[in-house]
Amino acid sequence: MTDAPAKPTLDTVSHATATPERELPWAELGLRAEEYERIREILGRRPTGAELAMYSVMWSEHCSYKSSKVHLKKFGELAQETPLGKTLAGIGENAGVIDIGQGYAVTFKVESHNHPSYVEPYQGAATGVGGIVRDILAMGARPVAVMDPLRFGPLEAEDTKRVLPGIVAGVGGYGNCLGLPNIGGEVVFDETYLGNPLVNALCVGVLRHEDLHLAHASGVGNKVVLYGARTGGDGIGGVSVLASETFSEDGPAKRPSVQVGDPFMEKLLIECTLELFAAKVVNGIQDLGGAGLSCATSELASAGDGGMHVELDTVPLRDSTLSPEEILMSESQERMMAVVEPEHLDAFMAICDKWDVEAVVVGEVTDSGRLVIDWHGETVVDVPPRSVAHDGPTYQRPYARPDWQDALQADRAEDLPRPSSGDELGDTLLRLMASPNLADTSWVTDQYDRYVRGNTVLAQPEDSGVVRVDEDSHLGVAVSTDCNGRFAKLDPYAGAQLALAESYRNVAVGGALPLAVTDCLNFGSPENPDVMWQFEQATHGLKDACEVLGIPVTGGNVSFYNQTGDVPILPTPVVGVLGVVDDVRRRVRQGFAAEGEHVLLLGETREELSGSSWAHVVHGHLGGLPPAVDLAAEQALAGLMRAAVADGLVSSAHDLSDGGLAVALTEASIRNGVGVHVELDDDPFVTLFSESAARAVVSVAPEHHGAFVSLAEEHGVEVASIGRTGGDAVEVAGQFRLPIAEIRAAWSATLPGVLGHTVGIDSEHPVP
Repeated sequence: MTDAPAKPTLDTVSHATATPERELPWAELGLRAEEYERIREILGRRPTGAELAMYSVMWSEHCSYKSSKVHLKKFGELAQETPLGKTLAGIGENAGVIDIGQGYAVTFKVESHNHPSYVEPYQGAATGVGGIVRDILAMGARPVAVMDPLRFGPLEAEDTKRVLPGIVAGVGGYGNCLGLPNIGGEVVFDETYLGNPLVNALCVGVLRHEDLHLAHASGVGNKVVLYGARTGGDGIGGVSVLASETFSEDGPAKRPSVQVGDPFMEKLLIECTLELFAAKVVNGIQDLGGAGLSCATSELASAGDGGMHVELDTVPLRDSTLSPEEILMSESQERMMAVVEPEHLDAFMAICDKWDVEAVVVGEVTDSGRLVIDWHGETVVDVPPRSVAHDGPTYQRPYARPDWQDALQADRAEDLPRPSSGDELGDTLLRLMASPNLADTSWVTDQYDRYVRGNTVLAQPEDSGVVRVDEDSHLGVAVSTDCNGRFAKLDPYAGAQLALAESYRNVAVGGALPLAVTDCLNFGSPENPDVMWQFEQATHGLKDACEVLGIPVTGGNVSFYNQTGDVPILPTPVVGVLGVVDDVRRRVRQGFAAEGEHVLLLGETREELSGSSWAHVVHGHLGGLPPAVDLAAEQALAGLMRAAVADGLVSSAHDLSDGGLAVALTEASIRNGVGVHVELDDDPFVTLFSESAARAVVSVAPEHHGAFVSLAEEHGVEVASIGRTGGDAVEVAGQFRLPIAEIRAAWSATLPGVLGHTVGIDSEHPVP
């Protein structure tokens, strides 16, 4: 008879103290030697396995921002005020909260789920949506809409065909099941995203001022309650590990289990949490996203009275074999943690029971200044919570302007061969409209429910998504996300400002007052000085532009290590802007609304072609300097559009960005099948395809033409009458005439031609 194998000794705090020589897998968990030594200094001993697990995920790049926080401090220097007043919550909270008037506040934030979405596209994208929704919920708000800025490798690439259908199905499947409208986003293709798709998810929530909740554990003796789904083995290390290491050229080097989402459980969790808030039985709350219980316990304790005691045995598990380390690292979805006063505990549990949401008391708040976690009667964690949650390593990564930057900027697109005839101009426009980045994205957006809840006013492909907040006053909000990674590659400082300017303009052209910014900063490896220079320049540029525009950055996300081997993605600082709409009934759409209206070009057009869609699509070229940033002109245009929409002077409005005036006119014609005839006095090629910023095209009824022109002059905005709406074609006098039907056929065929004509073709995860 052989002896049974000896049961491994539980690595308790006392055992760690007694066995200082024991080797732990700190390197395998992504820690550096100096970081491990710092942990030993903090604790005065070696960490236990459970403590090491907590530090490893909380000190990861994704959770600690250790390479970026020295630069993110710039955003804290901005005045935390919007054009309507002070922000109610800003950087450091789960999401920013801003006052929009009438006692309402809106919370919004964008985050990334890039690396998990490459490993397992459907679940990676689905749980990205679920995580950002819980961030919004944790602020005390009802989530009301989502958006999804997406970026992929070349459309025809085999790996794009692998990841795109699953990612789109995941975004749509999770959001649709939650009953949240998807009101906007982006679908961008570029070779640098091959193997590194970007899945950024934004959520908007609405609350009354008095309903605001913050994440902290206060009140000695208050109970710590874990509620929602059970904890499983899915997502152990999850995004916190995946997003903190570069993928190899042969695929991800680390493939921890990607989180598995259950949107129906999340829907119950949303309704349950909102009722808990309404019943006023919650003192503090935190969602469990990246780093799971490690994050929730340490952040709640650190932001509260400084102490917490947790009995890990009480955590409901889907897998009884999980070790303490695995329970603490698991990123299982649809979980929340609340701090509840003992006298409210029965009411809290009753509400959870009503919604069939499992809830368990796992600990209580203490005044010890320590986070203590026990397992089977033994202490496996005893740490200062702030050292885990907030006092992680901070790196001053070296950065320098790349040696190749000057040569890149000297290679101007303005020097490339141009169309020399009207027919060539028309062919160029048709080619742009059929290119993946400008083509019809219905294959993607038709998988999303854009109108559920009945408060969607505008949704993609409009310039911004608009939702109604109050049914009586018709108060609403407009949101847009944007970034041109080519501009950011040419000049990351200006590129970030142009991303902000375009998003700001998208919100403004519909008549909204821009209020605040959230950002998702997607870059390559921070260990590459070229990448860190791009990052430093982008954050500096964004901060400076926000200062001029008078709007704060209220929160966001940094995603590093987006590269394959030593090839980083285009620097992609996605910027979201939220604005307030006084009366959503006055919203203005991008499509021409009627025949016989004046078409007006607003803003100054310059010969700015570098980084443009024309250079990219026609020549495969990237070089030169991006369009000049003119923030004063952006503000003037925004002021004009807000006044003109309020006065009812505008029938349609569309910002000018990718593809310039030619694409904007064409998109406005395609929208409702109303053509346009324009006459151009200057160089038609530059006028049509330049991508100068601070511009828009509007249509106004004849009876409003004079009033609009006068209003434009009052606001200092250059205005040119270039034509009239009508007919069934896009026509430039003396140059070309393209029937809308011909354009629409080319425009709408691109994505289905590669991905198939039926949406939801991902056979493993079909659209619900």
